[in-house]
Amino acid sequence: MLSNFLIGLREGLEAALVVSILVAYLVKSDRRHQLRWIWTGVAVAVLLPVGATLLLGAQSRKLDFRSTELLGGVLSLVAAAFVTFMVFWMAGAARSIAGELRGRLDAAADRPFALALVSFLAVGREGMETAAILWANTQTATGRDQAPGTELTSTPLIGALLGIATAVVIGFLLYRGAISINLTVFFTWTGAFLVFVAAGVLSYGVHDLQEIGVLPGLNSHAWDISGWYDPSSWYGAILAGMLNLTARPSVLEVLVWWAYVVPVMTLFLLAARRRRAPRPAPSSTTQEVTS
Repeated sequence: MLSNFLIGLREGLEAALVVSILVAYLVKSDRRHQLRWIWTGVAVAVLLPVGATLLLGAQSRKLDFRSTELLGGVLSLVAAAFVTFMVFWMAGAARSIAGELRGRLDAAADRPFALALVSFLAVGREGMETAAILWANTQTATGRDQAPGTELTSTPLIGALLGIATAVVIGFLLYRGAISINLTVFFTWTGAFLVFVAAGVLSYGVHDLQEIGVLPGLNSHAWDISGWYDPSSWYGAILAGMLNLTARPSVLEVLVWWAYVVPVMTLFLLAARRRRAPRPAPSSTTQEVTS
C-alpha cells in the first residue's frame, strides 16, 4: 500500500502540476474561455488509463496460467522501465516544464482540438504510466508468497487512490498559492525510493517468466527463510510490496535486483548531486559581453 501510495502521489502530483500550469497560464493570459478544452483533454486522459486497466484486468482473468504469467512478466518489465524513465525525466524537467507547456499552448492558439490535445498528451502519459506500474505492483503485492485468503487485491488500489487524492489536494493548494514545496527535493527523495520499488517489480517480472520456463533457474534459490519469515504478516506485506522481498527468491531474481539498483541508483544520485551543485559565477568578461 505504501509503495502504491507513493506512486499515486508522485504521478498524481506530476499531472496536477501540469494541469495547474495550463490553467494558470490561460487565466493569466485572459483566455478563460479556452479552459473547457483543457478540461476536456484532462478528462479523456484520465478515462483512458482507467479503461485500459479495467480491460487488462478483465482479459487477464480469461487467460490460462502460462499466458497470465507471460503478461505479468512483460508488464512488470515495462512498468520498471516506466518508473526508471519518470524518475530521471521529472527530476531533470521540473524547472523547465512550465515554459515548455506555455509554448505548446501558444502554438495551439485558438484551435480547440489542439488545446485539448496538449492537455491530453501532457496528462495522459502520466496516467498510462501509472496504470502499468500499479497493475504490475499489484501483482507483486498479491503474489506467490501470500497465504490463501490473505490476498491484498484492494489494498494496493486503495493506496494508489489515496496518493492520487493527496496529489490533487496538494496541486490545488499550490495553484492557489496556499503552500509551497521544494519540488527538486521532493522528486529527489521519492525518486530514490522508487528505484527500489522498480527493482522489486523487475525481479517479480523475472520470477513470472521463470515460472513458465522463459527464463531458467526457478528452483535455484538464493536463500530460504520460510521457516521464520511470514509473508502474510504486516511486515511481510510491506517488504513484498515495496522491495519484492520473498522467503525463497531465485538467484536470478536477486542478481537482477542488484544489477538494476546499483547502476540506476548511482546514476540517479550523481544526477541529483549535479543539480544541487552551485553554478559558477560568471566572469567579468562574460558580464561585459552580456551587458
